[in-house]
Amino acid sequence: MALHDLRIVDSTLREGEQFARAHFTKAQKREIALSLDAFGVEYIELTNPSASPCSFDDARMISGLGLRARVLVHCRCTMEDARRAVATGAHGVNVLFGTSRQLREHSHGRSVAQIIAAATEVIEYLQAQGVENRFSCEDAFRTPIDTLLEVYRAVDALGVNRVGIADTVGVADPMGVFEVVSAIRAAVRADIEFHGHDDSGCAIANAHAALRTGATHIDTTILGIGERNGITPLGGLIARLYATDRTLVARYNLPLLAHLDRRIAEITGVTIPFNNYVTGENAFAHKAGLHAKAVLSDPTSYEALDPADFGLQRRLELGHRLTGWNAVAHRAVSLGLALDERQARAATSEIKRLADAGPLSAHCVDELLRRWPAQNEEGVRIWAQ
Repeated sequence: MALHDLRIVDSTLREGEQFARAHFTKAQKREIALSLDAFGVEYIELTNPSASPCSFDDARMISGLGLRARVLVHCRCTMEDARRAVATGAHGVNVLFGTSRQLREHSHGRSVAQIIAAATEVIEYLQAQGVENRFSCEDAFRTPIDTLLEVYRAVDALGVNRVGIADTVGVADPMGVFEVVSAIRAAVRADIEFHGHDDSGCAIANAHAALRTGATHIDTTILGIGERNGITPLGGLIARLYATDRTLVARYNLPLLAHLDRRIAEITGVTIPFNNYVTGENAFAHKAGLHAKAVLSDPTSYEALDPADFGLQRRLELGHRLTGWNAVAHRAVSLGLALDERQARAATSEIKRLADAGPLSAHCVDELLRRWPAQNEEGVRIWAQ
């Protein structure tokens, strides 16, 4: 399956609601849905309408917004939940059943035959209602492959739109994803949706492996929020695909990604990690002199992602002992100063000397450069100290 067939199912308003710090108001849900739609995700997944009266009302509200994205509601594989889901007016209903030994024994107590029987009843009902339908095996990567195939073949024979493969506790690795998705791709005609948790740090790599192997839909959330450590982050998936082939993400409004991350961070009261994909504080920061020199000559020498495509800018760190004269000279030019190479090298030596005692602020470096041509080295040292 070509990577260009990817469709993003953003689950910030479902999986994201399961994040320990999340409690979205109706207004915030509307705002998030509209922003995701503006970004260009193909699907927006919402919390089970049976979870609470507010959950049902919010699902109806978002389903009525007239979004370009298709609205999905997520629910248990029961007729009661399915009827409630259809009543929201959503485009599709995503149902699930735990298939691992742990969930069959300690969660719902159903046999594989009973799971298939329940799925058959619900899927046939959803099809009769004319809504898109997906059946997912929860905890798929702790479920024996023969059990997975038995369930997926049964629902595929019913004509389900998608089968979902959920790494519910984040135990999968890319090779394991390759093996499982390959087997399922060979067994079913339906589209394949991958839902990967990040408990062991593999969510993005696993999502990419799933796509490489035949998956068509990937579940994401903004900033990766969700149960425990969350799932595949929207920004991380976009970064991975961009690094593979930027045309894969050309249809998305990439400059909006920073707003999405900042807004979810604000709503949930978390800080965007310094090393976050694309939107982290240091995502496009260059420090070492060798790196800065090469980036000034050709940004692709040390950048797999072009910050301009995301509406962002790269940053050269200057006030430290690792700085290089090329970066210092470049900063001088941007300040309208005419430093020759000798002056730039001398200013760089001074920055390094001062920075041995501790980093200099950008303002301090700029002031040093502004005064440098007019003063001798000793004078600058006196000022800087």
